[in-house]
Amino acid sequence: MTPPGDFGQREAALQQAKDLRALGRLPEALAVLAGMKAQYPGFSRWYHELGHCHALSGNAPAAIETLQQAVRINPTLPASWHMLEQLYRMQGDAVQAAASARNLAMLQNLPTEIVVANSLYADGDRVLAEDVLRDYLDRDAANVGALRLLARICQERDSTDEAEVLLERALGFAPDYHDARLDYVMVLLHRQRYARAGQEAAALLTREPGNRAYLKQYAAACVGLGNYEPVIDIYGQLLTGAGESATEIAELRLWRGNALRIAGRLDEAIADYRAAIEARPGYGVAWFSLANLKTWRFGDEDIAAIERAQAADDLQDLDRIYLAFALGKAMEDRAAYARSWQHYAQGNALRHQTVRYRPEAAEAGEKRLEQTYTAALFADRSEWGHADPAPIFIVGLPRSGSTLVEQIIASHSQVEGTQELTEIGHIVTGLCGQDPACGLPLHPDAVAQVSRADISALGERFIDETRTYRRLGRPRFIDKMPNNVWHIGLIHLIVPNATIIDVRREPMACCFSNLKQLFGGANQEFAYGLEDIGRHYRAYLAMMEHWHATLPGRVLTLHYEDLVDDLDASARLILAHCRLAFEPACLRFHQTQRSVRTPSSEQVRQPIDRDGLGQWQHYAQWLAPLHDVLGDALIRYRT
Repeated sequence: MTPPGDFGQREAALQQAKDLRALGRLPEALAVLAGMKAQYPGFSRWYHELGHCHALSGNAPAAIETLQQAVRINPTLPASWHMLEQLYRMQGDAVQAAASARNLAMLQNLPTEIVVANSLYADGDRVLAEDVLRDYLDRDAANVGALRLLARICQERDSTDEAEVLLERALGFAPDYHDARLDYVMVLLHRQRYARAGQEAAALLTREPGNRAYLKQYAAACVGLGNYEPVIDIYGQLLTGAGESATEIAELRLWRGNALRIAGRLDEAIADYRAAIEARPGYGVAWFSLANLKTWRFGDEDIAAIERAQAADDLQDLDRIYLAFALGKAMEDRAAYARSWQHYAQGNALRHQTVRYRPEAAEAGEKRLEQTYTAALFADRSEWGHADPAPIFIVGLPRSGSTLVEQIIASHSQVEGTQELTEIGHIVTGLCGQDPACGLPLHPDAVAQVSRADISALGERFIDETRTYRRLGRPRFIDKMPNNVWHIGLIHLIVPNATIIDVRREPMACCFSNLKQLFGGANQEFAYGLEDIGRHYRAYLAMMEHWHATLPGRVLTLHYEDLVDDLDASARLILAHCRLAFEPACLRFHQTQRSVRTPSSEQVRQPIDRDGLGQWQHYAQWLAPLHDVLGDALIRYRT
């Protein structure tokens, strides 16, 4: 989006070039335009004005090339299409002249405001475009093109709830507006409404089965629902199509490799990651995906290739971050701990620059939760909520051993393992808002105002919305979203018969394991700094102490180290807390065939070992600041 200050400077410079051109002072006009080029590289009207200057100077080929670039950036430039029509006719190219004339005629048949708004949007002037669209829609509320463009602007500024409403309105007026429906699918995916997104994408595919964009969005919906087998086939189908760029091939190979890894088809996943790297050698996320297999070991040639990629001048920032974490893992596997830490520290420092997380916000959020969810509040609502006992919540910090616990429970004949479900988070955000600096509820006290009937309805909503993930039809199911640790109070209110297990790992081991893990998107933003993660662990510990004090006996806290030391006793304790009879299959969890989405997906397909318990000690000299921040949490975590 063009910053407000830059907009004024840009327009003034463009007007200066126009004035000079109108006076016939073309060299001076071209000099002004040359000065603008680096500062505004995607500005369509810059290309239009340059094309105009080339046309006046008699250089028709240069004018045509420049004007074509203008309309590639911004197809809603009537003046550019008009000049192109004239220039093509002068060149004797009747076909291109006619095409330009058709585009001009189409724009002339549109309301002027819609053309202006599209032009502003194409040049990055989102705020101005939004103002034009809202004013126009006040007079013509059924203009589906305006609704779609306004929805796109809303989505880009993260107002996805309004974007969803606008697109639903557009589709209500024009059900066959396929471009708007595709945008609707993407908004639903962004809002993690995977079942609805899949239905909408499937409807598009009935009209055009081979459409690549529709197939990709349908596959994304399947991924969100944890349904990976069709995804593997869809990406395979797309890879056999014609016309893919190296970038698209790399992305498709990566996505297919991820699906194969989650499905447990490790050798095929590795082959796809390798193919992604072959298509794009500096593709950091593909290198990191290999490192993230945990059981993978890089060879000398791999390390040399990663280092070459790191040295490239045109390397993107995100690739640089991924490559740093991949090299950190490669050096760790070779016991080159100083070099490993150097790479982990570099990756964390770069990633930390991009996050919004602030530890003081998490600490304040934890205190707000304590003040809201008191023993008195729970006592007053002791008979509330939806009675279904099906959910088993596994909470805690990431990298605590929760995937192992999930795999043990999911090996039981009465339980279905799903994935890290987002439904509780949506419910909480809808009620309480979300602090962008930590992800915790912004106004948790809103819960105290919710009626008994509405609390029960929220529990029923959770059960209904999660049915789509329960494809095996078993009576119990797991929600392994670690961030639900902050929502235990609400979970207890809305589904009081659900099971809750907190998986806890020794602080130094847990925090180090997070520091060397690169999480996707905006997930777990606390994990990229020693102070941030130490303070976050302390906030988590305080939160759990509060839940144990106000809901005694409600949550089982299971220490990962105890699980590793005595699997049999720990498995029996877990199952008893879940009100499930012991089954020997739970001790053979590594033989259970199911999709596992977390970074521990390969580790839980192997028997338990103790290798990971003391890994952090190799890095102790660099982790001293973390040790200091954790303070008495190093002891309190066992109490």
